[in-house]
Amino acid sequence: MNKRGPFSTLRYLSILLILAAIILAVLQLVRFSRVRAFLPAGLVVAGVPVGGLDRSQAAQRLGEAYSVPIELYYKDAVIHLPPSVVDFQLEVDSMLSVADFERTQVQFWQDFWEFLWGRTTFATQIPLSAKFSEPRLRAVLEDISERYDQPSESAMPVAGTVDFFPGKPGTALDVEGSVLLIEAALNSLASRTINLPIKRLEPARPAFQNLEVLLKQTLDVSGYDGLAGIYLLDLQTAKDIHFAYRQGEDIPVNPDIAFTASSIIKIPIMVSAYSRIGENPDPETMKLMEDMVDKSGNEAADWLMDRVIDDTTGPLIVTDEMQALGLYNTFLAGYFSLGSPLLVVIDTPANTRLDVNTDPDPYNQTTPSDIGMLLEDLYQCSQTGGSALKAVFPVQITQQECQDMITFLIKNRLPVLLTAGVPEGTPIAHKHGWTTTNGLIHTIGDAGIIYTPGGNYVLVVFLYHPDQLVWETASELIAELSQAVYNFYNLPGE
Repeated sequence: MNKRGPFSTLRYLSILLILAAIILAVLQLVRFSRVRAFLPAGLVVAGVPVGGLDRSQAAQRLGEAYSVPIELYYKDAVIHLPPSVVDFQLEVDSMLSVADFERTQVQFWQDFWEFLWGRTTFATQIPLSAKFSEPRLRAVLEDISERYDQPSESAMPVAGTVDFFPGKPGTALDVEGSVLLIEAALNSLASRTINLPIKRLEPARPAFQNLEVLLKQTLDVSGYDGLAGIYLLDLQTAKDIHFAYRQGEDIPVNPDIAFTASSIIKIPIMVSAYSRIGENPDPETMKLMEDMVDKSGNEAADWLMDRVIDDTTGPLIVTDEMQALGLYNTFLAGYFSLGSPLLVVIDTPANTRLDVNTDPDPYNQTTPSDIGMLLEDLYQCSQTGGSALKAVFPVQITQQECQDMITFLIKNRLPVLLTAGVPEGTPIAHKHGWTTTNGLIHTIGDAGIIYTPGGNYVLVVFLYHPDQLVWETASELIAELSQAVYNFYNLPGE
């Protein structure tokens, strides 16, 4: 009997088990080596699962995922932007190199041991690394802007009227904001639809000088065949419109055209009087001032000059002070009361013109630009304390007194002429006047500062006709001219 049999069987069995273990280990090692040649299971690069793929397969999958076009919306328009158009490029090698680097930080046998036990310590998320051409993207956006932007439309006059059609807002692509949103979409798999940011373009205001065209058209449409002198000053920008017009013909206004000032000359009288009354004027003086401006009293004007300025040469002093202000075509050469003598004959650049003659009164004259500039001086003095008035009357006229003078002019409420062209309640500091000969009106004028929500301005209008001005027709024309200017500053929809 062989006693070594059992031992030999056990030994052989052990050897077989060892050989089996070695074979199994070798097989696992081979399998691990093959697996290690591919990207690790569970690896996610730039949000795309690529575990178990080789590098070329991973690159293809990433390219497919990030080649989906970006969907852009400009209002209702849909625009597809392929990433290739902006030279979008995934840096695949860089991202996979990060994965390789992470994996090689673990020793081969340690990694094999973890593999045998089905464990992994490898980082499974690799962030996106990509680039694109911003100049190309901006070129695409500029093209979109050219095709889809809608320019705003400014308000336009309604043909044959002084009204305006409202302007229309426009749209413009916000290029800077779009660049940021599209860059984020290029780098995202989930958010690849963008509502492009759009800026609202407010309607542009009509050009200021176009208002001159509208005023002339208003004169043409009315059928007016006399002479019109108009001066308009924007008190925000200091831009002005100044013209004389007669039956479709422009008449030069350098020098300006002389018109009878009539009661409008009471604005210069008021200025001269205020330079003398001091801080505490007596009630009688202020009553004369109110009667002169508000009630257009001629006797009040004469008494005010006698009482405050000079009892014999008051009109000439007013004239001298207007000359000092640079108003060389504005003068008062005598008192208002009937039979008052002409104190002096005054020649001015305006009334010595040979090409145009409005038969101006030798007692009092002005021009649209002169009286307009005086109103501008009053306005600037009332707002800031500074103007030509302060240069000529540095201590005699204060900012408060300028405000008081404008208040007097605002109280001169008249439901016709310039006032009739603006909405009820609109503050208008103005003085008007007209002349008659043998019962016929030949000159009508109105000069004022108009305060409106859309801007403040000075407007002066004189009309002259050698034969006759019909009051209703002429006053309505001045109202229409005033309305045209008001509507320009206060466009519908603003």
